[in-house]
Amino acid sequence: MKINRHGKAKILTQEEIQLLFNEGFQSDRDRALFGVCLYTACRINEACTLNTLDVYDKKMRVRGEIIFRRNNTKGKLAARAVPVIEELRGLLVKYQPDSRDGFLFPGRHGRGHINPESASRILRETCEMLGFEGVSTHSFRRTALTQMSNAGIPLRIIQEVSGHRNLEELQKYLEVRPEQVKGAVSSLSMLGHVGNDYVRKSSFVDVDSIPDTERVSRD
Repeated sequence: MKINRHGKAKILTQEEIQLLFNEGFQSDRDRALFGVCLYTACRINEACTLNTLDVYDKKMRVRGEIIFRRNNTKGKLAARAVPVIEELRGLLVKYQPDSRDGFLFPGRHGRGHINPESASRILRETCEMLGFEGVSTHSFRRTALTQMSNAGIPLRIIQEVSGHRNLEELQKYLEVRPEQVKGAVSSLSMLGHVGNDYVRKSSFVDVDSIPDTERVSRD
């Protein structure tokens, strides 16, 4: 868990997510911004640099996919499109940007886009209010990717959503819980060497079965 900006970002529980979005964030903009991070598994910089037309059409209707442009992705490797699920759509419908031109999340005084550090500060102050520790903007991405992995989604498909360069990088994001490790080891019980119809015979001879004539006196 990340403490004082060290360590891995915390994986959020469903209860923590509900508290953040229902009691923590104070504006539709903040709920939309961090909703994009959670429901598309994107990086905070990718969310902050979205253009309005990457998310809404010219009639300001939410698109079926969010477009993350190549120049705004880490390493500028490739653009990607992530489907908009209903939970995210609801947040985006409530958040109506002032203009269809420019950035989806404008910076102060409408200049440029919101700075990722400003977004981080908003989250940090919200978490302090709620008493959460170890949460950072990266928590939304780690939470989303771990949830998809736990749901049995193949890593190659998750990679299409996350935009990771390779599967090795993706796997570093995924949390493995102790109960999952225990469950993995418990699955080995199906290899059990003792069956119901098999009773192993002892390799030792019962002393009482030895005839008296074969017993050796130690007197």
